Amino acid sequence: MRAPRKTGNSKLVKKLNKEEVLQQVIQHGQISRADIAKQIMLSRPCVSALVDEMIQEGLLQEVGMGDSKGGRKPILLEYNYQAYAIAGAIFEGSTLDMAIADMKGEFLARHRKRLAQPANGETVIEDLAAGLERLLAESGIPRERLLGMGVGLQGVTQRGSGTVSFSPSTGWMGSPILQTIEARLGVPVIIDNDVNMMTLGEYVRGAGVGHSNVVYMYVGTGIGAGIILDGQFYRGSREAAGEIGFMIIGPVHNRPNGASGVFETHYSIPGIWQQGQAKGFLSDLQEGSSVIEELIFHAKQNSEARQLLLDVYRHWAYGMANIISILNPEILILSGEMVHVDDEGVKQIHEWLTEWVPEVPCLEKASLGERAGLIGAVHSVLEAFPFTRLLDKE
Repeated sequence: MRAPRKTGNSKLVKKLNKEEVLQQVIQHGQISRADIAKQIMLSRPCVSALVDEMIQEGLLQEVGMGDSKGGRKPILLEYNYQAYAIAGAIFEGSTLDMAIADMKGEFLARHRKRLAQPANGETVIEDLAAGLERLLAESGIPRERLLGMGVGLQGVTQRGSGTVSFSPSTGWMGSPILQTIEARLGVPVIIDNDVNMMTLGEYVRGAGVGHSNVVYMYVGTGIGAGIILDGQFYRGSREAAGEIGFMIIGPVHNRPNGASGVFETHYSIPGIWQQGQAKGFLSDLQEGSSVIEELIFHAKQNSEARQLLLDVYRHWAYGMANIISILNPEILILSGEMVHVDDEGVKQIHEWLTEWVPEVPCLEKASLGERAGLIGAVHSVLEAFPFTRLLDKE
């Protein structure tokens, strides 16, 4: 219980007292005026006046009656989670996925667009700006009520400096991309690696809930991992931790500047597709279809297809063994194309890992699908934005 602030400038004291009220409401979920007064040691009339003002401002709302403690039933208060909004965006392969959410992280509108290829940094930012305008229109949220946006980018992102030090797909190589995006959108922005955003989404809402040591392994147009140790993201000295696509797994080749790593070259979706197409298994694959599902289908009838499928599984397992032997996570979340691995495939991977490493973590498929990155992007802003700053916006 905190002592009330009774001295100093009256305007400042009022703001500090409103912060105390807001913190109590958010902390308890639902609480009465009387209980707030007890918690922060202010008079009931003072709390009532502050609450009434915050209801007028749209920050608080009355939500019903609480249990009686001998007298009249108290009116319960709740934070108005629709008072402000957060936006999130993820660049994944050739797709831009965006959403706008309330302060609980619940999506209010969503927008998805295929990007022109090859991608260009300037046009990508224009796509981002156009998508935000569409989301604001669809959700009915005024721009001034948008607190910020989380953006997941491919490549090695430096959150502190707001730069991307390695992103050959967009040409953002050391450029101040955070400042550029903020200037174009007119809102505060948080950037992070796309796989880190997906990892955060699964950690707070999906398969990683309840675990403190989590590795999220993603296979898509690239291969990457998000790492959470003791409940904290591990990013490394240059924020490049998790770039497992550069593991030496598969035939080694000379990598020109800007090219993919060895593991990624051979066992990401494009790498697998090239191998399968060369053997005729994936020649009829439709855009957006799963390479692994198609290989599983052919493997039931063709020994060469089964051999390729097992080769992919085995090399993915090599990457997992390397991760496990160094980080010893509680859970390894399989995502991207790996969610299409069938029960037989997961069992085979688990058997190999049991042979190769002393402790095999729980292997779980990602549970949030394409929403993981957006949930993480939105949550990154909610984490960084103190609720008490909302009082400064009135």
